[in-house]
Parts: sequence; structure tokens; C-alpha cells
Amino acid sequence: MYAHASILRMDDTPTDTYGPERPDMKIGIIGAGNIGGNLTRRLTALGHEVSVANSRGPHTLTDLAAETGATPVAVGDAARGAEVVVITIPLKAIPDLPAGVLDGAAEGVAVLDTNNYYPQQRDGRIAGIEDEGLTESRWTERQIGHPVIKAFNGTYAQDILDRPRPAGDPDRVALPVAGDDEAAKAKIRALIDEIGFDTVDAGGIDDSWRQQPDTPVYGLRGGVDEVTKALSEASPERPAAFRG
Repeated sequence: MYAHASILRMDDTPTDTYGPERPDMKIGIIGAGNIGGNLTRRLTALGHEVSVANSRGPHTLTDLAAETGATPVAVGDAARGAEVVVITIPLKAIPDLPAGVLDGAAEGVAVLDTNNYYPQQRDGRIAGIEDEGLTESRWTERQIGHPVIKAFNGTYAQDILDRPRPAGDPDRVALPVAGDDEAAKAKIRALIDEIGFDTVDAGGIDDSWRQQPDTPVYGLRGGVDEVTKALSEASPERPAAFRG
């Protein structure tokens, strides 16, 4: 979601691992806006090796690299060797990603899609979503030719830095996570747990309409029970404000 991210110095960045300790991973992040920037901050603070890319080129990411220790790269190099790739760019830009953008990723790479469809506000009308009834993430899968896991799409960017909590904390926020690849979903859920949030399995990608914009779970800062209830209350009808 669009929230202004404050810049943290390295010595201000939280370094606590809030889930079970796991081996550090190589993670590629495509998109360095509010969500991508704060995931870069959080994941580097946890010790992961992060490569980050944006549409304007590595030379525009020197400040973020200096702050976090992440490696700025071209978009086509972001997935190289990565066990997790995060795609967090405007939905309308997905078709403009380089062909084979995931080539060179580690075997079994999990692709995390944080995107939302904002037809009136940003993206314009996308026929596959509007006419074919595809969920936003199913449409994204078709563009990149790889399964995705949908998470963080309804999360306020600043919460990635401000709201991590240890497992069992009564104030721990839960995030819905949807996807068809169970191994990739488990990898993403474990990473989110390490970041400091609980997760709720929101079903497959064809079920991910339950967490699209203007659903009850979108923007919800609730625990597992609240998120589960909100997912069950979602309507499959796309609201007028989010139709092109």
C-alpha cells in the first residue's frame, strides 16, 4: 500500500529475528518504492543477502545501498542466484519486465507478488483482469511465466519496519498469503514469520481476490483470527472504485 517510508540509518534498523532462526538467503527485490525499500531494509537487517533493482537503474539506488548494504543491480540481474524474488512494481509495468527476468534464479525460487490493480488511480484498464475475471496475481503469473505467492499487498509500508513482533505477542499482526505452489508458499510464510508477522493461508491464487483492494482484509492490522474472519467475509465482486 502507499505509505510514506521514513529513512532509517543502519544503526536504527531493527535487527531482531522474530521467527525461528534460518539460514540467510539470497533475495532479489524488483522495485524500490515504499514496500520494496522497506523490505530491503528489513531483510538486510536480518542478515539476508539482498539485490535490489528499479526501473531507473542501479545508479539511483546508491543511497539505499549505503543505508542497508544491499547490492543495487539492473532489473535483469535481480533474480540471479536468488531463492526468493520479490516483485513490487506498479501492475501496469509487469509486462515491461525483461524477458526471462527469472532466468538464473535458484532452483525452486519463490516469487513474492505484492502488487495491486488500481485501474482508475494508476494502471489503466487491464483486459485479462476485467474481461477474463483473472485475479491480479493470476494475471501477473501469466505475464512472467512463473507461479507467484501473493502477500504484503494490503500492508502499510511503514508497518514492515514498525510492527514486527515476536511469535506469541498478542499485538502481532497477521498477513494473508495466497499461492498454488505449497513449497514456495511455505518458504514465504517462514520468511514473513522471521520478519515478525504471523500468516494466514488464504488459499490458491484463484482465491486471492479475498485480499485484493477494498476487501475486508486489505489494510487490516489484525491477528490470525481477525484476518481469517476478514478473508471469509470478502465478496468476489470487484468494487466499482477498482474497475477500469
